[in-house]
Amino acid sequence: MNATIEKFGFPATLIAEFTHWMVLLRPAQPTLGSLVLAAKSDATAFGYLPVEAHAELGTVTRAIEAALTEAVGYEKINYLMLMMVDPHVHFHVLPRYEGSREHAGILVPDAGWPGQPDLGSAAKLSPEQITALTGWLKPYFA
Repeated sequence: MNATIEKFGFPATLIAEFTHWMVLLRPAQPTLGSLVLAAKSDATAFGYLPVEAHAELGTVTRAIEAALTEAVGYEKINYLMLMMVDPHVHFHVLPRYEGSREHAGILVPDAGWPGQPDLGSAAKLSPEQITALTGWLKPYFA
C-alpha cells in the first residue's frame, strides 16, 4: 500500500477493493458516506497511472455511485482530487445533499450545500464510528 492509502486509515477504513483502486471511508466526514478513492499505484500524478487504472475507473465510479445512491440518497456527487498533502493519486468522493443524513447515531449536515463542500466542518470519526460506517457501506459494494 502507498502512504496515502495508509494515511486514510487502511485497513480499518477499507470498503471495497478493485484491481487498481481502493475505496476507503473518509475518516473526516463533510457529508455522510464520504469516501476516498485511492489508486494502488505509487503514481503522484493522475496522468502517470497505468492505462488499465484509467480504464477501470468507470467500473469503480459506477459502483460508488450505485452504493451511495442506495445508502445515502445523495442529490449530487463531487469527486475532488486534492493532492496537496497526500501525494499519491486519490479522490475525495462526497455525496451531496440538502440538509442532513444520519446513520448509527452519526448526524452529518452538508454545510456547504448548495455550493462548494465545506471540508472544514467535517465530522471527525472515532474508531468505533469508523467501524460502524464501514460495516454499513461494505454490503452496498458486494
